[in-house]
Amino acid sequence: MGPMKLRLKHLEIGDYRQTWAAMREFTESRTDSTEDEIWLVEHPPVYTLGRNGDPAHILTHHPSARDLPVDIDDIPIVKTDRGGQVTYHGPGQLIVYTLFDINRLGIGVRSLVSGLENAVIATLSQYGLRGEARRDAPGVYIDGKKIASLGLRIHKGRSYHGLSLNVDMDCRPFTAINPCGYAGLEVTQLRDLGVRVKPMEAAIPLIRAMADEFGYQCF
Repeated sequence: MGPMKLRLKHLEIGDYRQTWAAMREFTESRTDSTEDEIWLVEHPPVYTLGRNGDPAHILTHHPSARDLPVDIDDIPIVKTDRGGQVTYHGPGQLIVYTLFDINRLGIGVRSLVSGLENAVIATLSQYGLRGEARRDAPGVYIDGKKIASLGLRIHKGRSYHGLSLNVDMDCRPFTAINPCGYAGLEVTQLRDLGVRVKPMEAAIPLIRAMADEFGYQCF
């Protein structure tokens, strides 16, 4: 049996709620023969809170929010059904949604998370950067600063949501939250580390690394 096929879908810049609804619809309607897909997208500014997330990690509700170095009043907050706490999405950040049949892949959630982290780490290494994963806090870090976040939902053995990689964005809105529920956690991005690429350029090595990690053939 050869490698499984993986479809790539480029969504350009897409509304978060609409993309989320489309992922749910895809996952609900897929069958055992439906090919897995990766959706590549950037979102307009939005904060998203995981299904068990604590709103206290959104500092816009705190009196000190007026001292934050960015105007956050117009950034919507969406409570979603992925795992994890709160994060920020905005232009210049690569979002990779992984619509995988993990039962068919023969892996569990932990292996899926590790595989996605490994793919990000492999991608960073191609840019001369050393990323690392943390067992206690999913995602990828460089010198203690978070560069990639993960948040997944598994429904009937199929995954949706996925990962975000900070590429070339305004990171100031992260100061209005405790990223992923960790007070004081700093974030970083490829641009600040000397890598000048666009999000969809960074997607090329990342998708290749993911295909290698999970045994896919991309088309």
